[in-house]
Amino acid sequence: MLSAEQILSVIPCTLDKVDLPGMTVSRGKVRDNYRLSHKRRLLITTDRLSAFDRVLGQVPYKGQVLNQLTAWWFEQTRDIVQNHVISVPDPNVTLAHEVTALPVEVVVRGYISGVTSTSLWTRYTAGEREIYGVTFPDGLRKNEPLPEPLITPTSKEIEGHDQRLTPREVVENGWVDAATWYKIESLAIRLFKRGAELSAQAGLILVDTKYEFGLDKQGEVMLIDEIHTPDSSRFWLQESYTQRFEAGEEPENFDKELVRLSYVQHGYVGEGEPPPMSQELIVATSQRYQSVYERLTAQPFAPAEYPAQERIVQNLAQVGLIKAR
Repeated sequence: MLSAEQILSVIPCTLDKVDLPGMTVSRGKVRDNYRLSHKRRLLITTDRLSAFDRVLGQVPYKGQVLNQLTAWWFEQTRDIVQNHVISVPDPNVTLAHEVTALPVEVVVRGYISGVTSTSLWTRYTAGEREIYGVTFPDGLRKNEPLPEPLITPTSKEIEGHDQRLTPREVVENGWVDAATWYKIESLAIRLFKRGAELSAQAGLILVDTKYEFGLDKQGEVMLIDEIHTPDSSRFWLQESYTQRFEAGEEPENFDKELVRLSYVQHGYVGEGEPPPMSQELIVATSQRYQSVYERLTAQPFAPAEYPAQERIVQNLAQVGLIKAR
């Protein structure tokens, strides 16, 4: 993991966006997406950090961590389901098959927890006992494990917040056909259990996560986007979980929650223009992401060269994905 001084020195160089010569880009909150020939896409993971449905700033090496950690997880789960990766031609770039993305996010939860409007604990404390089509008993405690991982799907809204769905609604309302959805449910549980197993070996608890799936040109299910990263998942530190749970304290988070909690503590909860990230928070977040990477992969984080734009263009040109300038 890099020192605070090393991270501070590259803050002015963080990767906000990538412009590839002669190509049209579609920018998401975190990734820049370029369409190539032969039904392929270039997915460039930037250093942009999103929370509260807004981009708050850039964090050094965040994009590299997400891209390389996702590639690692795809290899660890390739025996469960095929994924869209063709190659990783640069630390921030994935060359992927173009697929038809399904309009549902598959959220899997291993614990009754959370503070957002779609979380189990929020609904439970509001008095609901049937949540996402599952009946819960009285007397549950926040942050306790569920008997089995639970699938809690949501819609993928272009504007506004995602909407809660039950698995039955996914099929009955035509979001996904029955055969495909039943296959996805099975795959999602297997992926979550594999993720929880490997996370435990790294001293982490995989609390919940989201998966995105698509269909390839043969109509086969394919895992896309990212998997088991600090952006798409919540992790807790395993070593302190039991003691803190029994004491009624919140578990030690080990993911992007660090950023959310910092903003909330400073009075920002998502309304209006967010204040810029402090340098202290930027450094802590970068180190958090690097630490997650090192724990899970058991490999030291090797920072790629900044500025990233020039490096990415050069690497893509070398393998013939774009024309050299």
